[in-house]
Amino acid sequence: MGDKSANADAPMFKRLALIGVGLIGSSISHAARRGGLVGEIVGCSSSVETCKRAEELGLATKMYTDPAQAVDDADLVILCTPVGAYAGVAKAIGPHLEQGAIVSDVGSVKAAVIRDIAPHIPHGVHFIAGHPVAGTEQSGPDAGFAELFDGRWCILTPEDGADKDALAKLQTFWKRLGSEVEIMSPEHHDMVLAITSHVPHLIAYNIVNTAAHLERVTDKEVIKFSAGGFRDFTRIAASDPVMWRDVFLNNRDAVLEMLGRFSEDLVTLQRAIRFGDGATLEKMFTDARAVRRGIIQASQDTPQPDFGRRVGSSAKTPSR
Repeated sequence: MGDKSANADAPMFKRLALIGVGLIGSSISHAARRGGLVGEIVGCSSSVETCKRAEELGLATKMYTDPAQAVDDADLVILCTPVGAYAGVAKAIGPHLEQGAIVSDVGSVKAAVIRDIAPHIPHGVHFIAGHPVAGTEQSGPDAGFAELFDGRWCILTPEDGADKDALAKLQTFWKRLGSEVEIMSPEHHDMVLAITSHVPHLIAYNIVNTAAHLERVTDKEVIKFSAGGFRDFTRIAASDPVMWRDVFLNNRDAVLEMLGRFSEDLVTLQRAIRFGDGATLEKMFTDARAVRRGIIQASQDTPQPDFGRRVGSSAKTPSR
């Protein structure tokens, strides 16, 4: 899963600056320290309490509330805040970035991220947008763990003309964090993630709220009789509201296109149920079942049942 090169024990970067130390930022810290990938890790959060907690957890040797201070002398900077904050952060750190440094991010959208960050990156600094496709519904500095990226994909979306050496180095960094790495255009990334991640989250938020607002079903009944399907929706809907608000606002076009396709297929199901068309229902369910099997074969999940009773680290099941 990681890159087992001869230099695997040597730090790749002298100083990593994590702008944001929530689930993804804290997990990068854990994984980077596990692999000995950086000489020093510093972090940034606008919350004094979060800074204190991050230092207590050993996520960073020093935490700052000012991102400009955090990036001083850093040769790798990774933005791990909600994507709606990226433009402000990029503007603040731009004049303070070290020549030759690599700047990246972990946002779930890419075209808007490049739009917001790239104009503030000075000549001689290498910006390569990225997205580790891993996560849980947990948030905050306590939520991270080193294994989050193991066997998961990290998508990098370099702009045309991106420095090849910087790209190769960032690829190796993510591989040594445990990830597989894929390169694609930002626009294609946004379309793929709209259907595999963004729309499913939107559906989860909506169905949980629909259940909560049913007048003929009490809150107690919704909780007491939650079957596996609804329970899984509630897990997804427990994700960070601010992060997902920013995702939908910044991937509007792709999400709306995928919602349109979803709505069309939903009408097909609705008609099949109304007219007793069992053949159509069975075919659509069979096709969907095949996708699940493909996910398992691709090692992106296991076939073992999980009924919310998994012993140990059930809250640390990567899925985003």
